[in-house]
Amino acid sequence: MRPYLFQFRVAFVRRISKLIPIMRIEEATKLDFKDVLIRPKRSTLGSRKDVDITREFTFKWSGLKYKGVPVIAANMDGVGTFAMAKAFAAEGSGLGVALHKHYPLEDLEAFFDQDGADSVWYSIGMVGADEEKLAAFLKKRPDAIDKLCIDVANGYSEHFVEYVKRIREKLPAITIMAGNVVTGEMVEELILAGVDVVKVGIGPGSVCTTRKMTGVGYPQLSAIIECADAAHGLGGLICADGGCTSPGDIAKAFGAGADFVMLGGMLAGHAQSEQQVVDRNGEKFLQFYGMSSSTAMNKHKGGVAEYRASEGKTVHIPYRGGVEDTLQDILGGLRSACTYVGAGRLKELSRRTTFIRVSQQLNTVFGCE
Repeated sequence: MRPYLFQFRVAFVRRISKLIPIMRIEEATKLDFKDVLIRPKRSTLGSRKDVDITREFTFKWSGLKYKGVPVIAANMDGVGTFAMAKAFAAEGSGLGVALHKHYPLEDLEAFFDQDGADSVWYSIGMVGADEEKLAAFLKKRPDAIDKLCIDVANGYSEHFVEYVKRIREKLPAITIMAGNVVTGEMVEELILAGVDVVKVGIGPGSVCTTRKMTGVGYPQLSAIIECADAAHGLGGLICADGGCTSPGDIAKAFGAGADFVMLGGMLAGHAQSEQQVVDRNGEKFLQFYGMSSSTAMNKHKGGVAEYRASEGKTVHIPYRGGVEDTLQDILGGLRSACTYVGAGRLKELSRRTTFIRVSQQLNTVFGCE
């Protein structure tokens, strides 16, 4: 083969190879909460009570202001309930609740007539019925909500981005949280599309089986670090959604740069779940399930559609009573984490966090509690 023809062929193959997607492996290690601990630092704080764990934000697109403890109950059956919202409001720290999206319109109207709805996020998906219900609600109560959570399992579709843009156009004065995604470039795209807070997490939840069923996901700590960096560069915020199993994980999420942290399993099993208590041999249990599980789809959609699989599991959790003690553990653990690194305010925690890689976190000789 003549030299110039060979060179042309090599150049052509290289150009074509850039146009054809190929499998690749990212060699950099990605981390989860279990892989790290927060390194302690010298502190001048005298007591945990000296720590301010509230945050103040002005949302990029809505322009609204927020002040409170940036922990949000997930929009799941058994967690994002009216009863949970009332318990959070009674705690008085500005904790948030993303209501699940299956309440009837009449129940939503009645709830928003009461006190305690200030820290509540109204939730929708992308199905037409959700948008129609929201429109009907706003027609009757145009000033009742200022925070909207648009929740889908896969935030990577162009359809989702266009949907977000359309909702932002229709509701310019409402704060929008939307997701879920786990990579910086998609965080940027959603923020530029009009999202104030991007929800981060695919597969880390306690009753989520997406990683098992699809092989798709991203270790949650690394996702938070990378997505927070992308969001903050554009003046946006992120909400770490899923993967927290203890107050220490919540501290790690905030240390990694999360602005809000959303909790599901940690808040399940309480009296505020609005689920039926099941008695088994004298012990009380409450059902908890993923919102892509067959249980949820049978309950809310009449079954699992033939083109998809269940991506959630159903478990029974020992009844835990009221959520108040759990909230005290969460808030107390967060204050304590701040004292260990000398952060007088939650805002300072990420600046004072150094993560260290570990092979073991806990001494489990007497169990994991």
